[in-house]
Amino acid sequence: MCGILGQINNKGAIDKSTFIKMLDTMVHRGPDGHGTYFSQDNKIALGHRRLALIDLSDKATQPLYNEDKTIWLTVNGEIYNYPVLRKTLQQKGHTFSSNSDSEIIIHGYEEWGFDIVSKLKGMFAFGLLDEKKQLLFLARDRFGIKPLYYFQSNDDFIFSSEIKGIVENPDVPRNIDFSSFSDFFTYRYIPSPKTIWKNIFKIPPANYLIYNFNGNASIHEYWKLESDNKSIPEKEAIEKVDYLLEKSIKGHILSDLPVGSFLSGGYDSSALVYYMHRIHYPTSTFSIGFENWEKSEHNYADIVAKQFKTNLFSKIIGQSELGLLDKLAYHYDEPIADISIIPTYLVSELAKKHVKAVLSGEGADEIFSGYTWHKTSIYEMNFWAKMYHFKNLFSHGKQKFSINEYSNAMAMGLFGKEEINGLMHRDLHNNIPVDPFWFYRQHFKPELSPVKRFQFMDIKTFMGELVLTKVDRASMANSLEVRVPFLDHELVEFLFSLSENSYIRKRVQKFLLFENIKKDLPKVILERKKQGFVGPDSYYENMQWYQNVLNDSKLVSDQIVNKHFIDHLLEVKDHWRLWKIVVMEKWYSKWV
Repeated sequence: MCGILGQINNKGAIDKSTFIKMLDTMVHRGPDGHGTYFSQDNKIALGHRRLALIDLSDKATQPLYNEDKTIWLTVNGEIYNYPVLRKTLQQKGHTFSSNSDSEIIIHGYEEWGFDIVSKLKGMFAFGLLDEKKQLLFLARDRFGIKPLYYFQSNDDFIFSSEIKGIVENPDVPRNIDFSSFSDFFTYRYIPSPKTIWKNIFKIPPANYLIYNFNGNASIHEYWKLESDNKSIPEKEAIEKVDYLLEKSIKGHILSDLPVGSFLSGGYDSSALVYYMHRIHYPTSTFSIGFENWEKSEHNYADIVAKQFKTNLFSKIIGQSELGLLDKLAYHYDEPIADISIIPTYLVSELAKKHVKAVLSGEGADEIFSGYTWHKTSIYEMNFWAKMYHFKNLFSHGKQKFSINEYSNAMAMGLFGKEEINGLMHRDLHNNIPVDPFWFYRQHFKPELSPVKRFQFMDIKTFMGELVLTKVDRASMANSLEVRVPFLDHELVEFLFSLSENSYIRKRVQKFLLFENIKKDLPKVILERKKQGFVGPDSYYENMQWYQNVLNDSKLVSDQIVNKHFIDHLLEVKDHWRLWKIVVMEKWYSKWV
């Protein structure tokens, strides 16, 4: 895992010292080395910070280049099917100079052009410079596991793994986009393609961008998650999931260094450890617990670790760790209000003391329908869901209903338009989106069944924008690579091709996953109720802490938010909405 950076300056030579400073803001993403490329006229630069896991030699140092040095490449990520692609390209006459998985992209681009992205299996964000065609080719993986940002002005184009790499350049203005500011309180994150800053954007997942040296940029979607309603025998579905998941895990443990695993004692991480044990891959596991909490995950993780004889490393945390929000405001670049950002950072910090890469269970809830709102849709509302689906053929009314239902399920302290009006200073009200749920509406597919409709929105919104961002920043802040085997696109595509009745059972959580682990996991783990990586409620209900943080609010003094609204939330002890405000306060204090 690495940090990547690139710049094209049409007005003159790039200042090399400034470019190096921009690259060094991401030393945490790649502490094992760095490399740069500057064109002869110094108007183009590429940079790379390296975290070495495959081909540890200097031959894999980036930026990489082709035989005549007309194509240059900087990559963040891992390509799990690189052995197969390498063999295919060698048979077509391509010569490789390293054993790096990243070099696949150069020769694949020479062979297939922009279609190379559709052939890659893995997590990636890359910048490829084609000097002959005078273009820059940027791409991001299908689910957004790896980040990629860009800035464009009349004279400059900059891309980076993290926003801090862009705003380190003194020519990039730091102007808050207050429509994004408003979005944060609705979603708990800033939705793609927007960022918190004007003129800085995210490349959405499953998209690539082409920037021509004449200053024109265009974005293209290269992959779509298609749905079908195939009904296949139950045994066949179970066996296919087993095959695809084991295949994915075998690919995800490819490394020249040991790969560990996060372990919470829930279905997802326990399944990963089970499969690693089954294929005889010795591993270390890592867990976070909360003090004075009977549901603390480290206790369940210990049960699974003993079952599969792995080395478990645990850390117990408490209220004092809330102070980490100041550090996380730097590492996250943008405000992100998921309540598990602190334990995710700490479990990454713990793992980094022992390994450089781990597996993690992100994506399992989305693809196996493990969230509570999935169950509600198919069972508690099954009749009405069918009625709404029928009515949608003739009316748009259902669309509004479903998005409202979803936004309420996701909110954790909903900020609708009324609440945002109350929070933000009146001089900023014209920045508030007319439709605060525009991003959900963008990914709402009324033609899908209710469960799949929510699954699709989870993948495109909650998972792609919040969950994977949280994991990437928390892990890379600790120079740790996190790999997510459940997000193998073949596995995801297979599950989405099935009728929801093939993978949902009323009394069995994540049925197709359960059927593959039920004989090997302890009963206490299989019967454990779903629990997020959040800790006890008391951890987030400390009103005195909220009072202390917001007492001298810079957001208030700079007339961005209203003190009376905060005072009301403190009075009624609305900790979920206060949590979002505190996260924004910490970000604003750090960056503005």
